[in-house]
Amino acid sequence: MLRTQIQLTEEQHRQLRSQAQRDGVSLSEVVRRCVIHYFVEVAPSQEDLYSRAAELIGKFEDCQSATDVSERHDDYLDEAFK
Repeated sequence: MLRTQIQLTEEQHRQLRSQAQRDGVSLSEVVRRCVIHYFVEVAPSQEDLYSRAAELIGKFEDCQSATDVSERHDDYLDEAFK
């Protein structure tokens, strides 16, 4: 296992410590369980992200009438995030 240092609010720490006492485990174990829960049940999978992105294809009009998007998509994306 790797050791990691994090900062929590007082309320987050209180809630984690309380849960640890209820479960009879360490605070670290509760944090590990929260992380697993997030990745298994909350965070979208890579497949879900690709599926959502694919649904957007063709949904928006090209305001600049660009006809070279297939060739310059990275340039356009870079401009959009500036």
